[in-house]
Amino acid sequence: QVQLEESGGGLVQTGGSLRLSCVASGLAFSTTAMGWFRQRPGKEREFVARITRIATYTHYGESVKGRFIISIDNAKNTLYLQMNDLRPNDTAVYFCAVQRPGIGAVATTAEMYDSWGQGTQVTVYS
Repeated sequence: QVQLEESGGGLVQTGGSLRLSCVASGLAFSTTAMGWFRQRPGKEREFVARITRIATYTHYGESVKGRFIISIDNAKNTLYLQMNDLRPNDTAVYFCAVQRPGIGAVATTAEMYDSWGQGTQVTVYS
């Protein structure tokens, strides 16, 4: 059974940076990609970024392109999200997730992921 644990969230001023981490255990050998999502109060879960485990191809949501960087350390089974130039609209609970097996397309919706962490709160104040 896959377990994911996020950390690194917190309170930061506009323009600041945070680095989120997600430690994974129980990952299947067949896991091809992992991602980050975020959820604001009353909103649906929003795609932030995705990375493939082997070739480390990356994809980003439009609202974070050029500001956030996703990376993965397979030796440590840890996923990262470096968030720069943070804005109040980035305030949300951030989740890491494991892409479902057999997804051939770039997975950018929550339904394409089947294991989730508990989330970490990021709050950006102006």
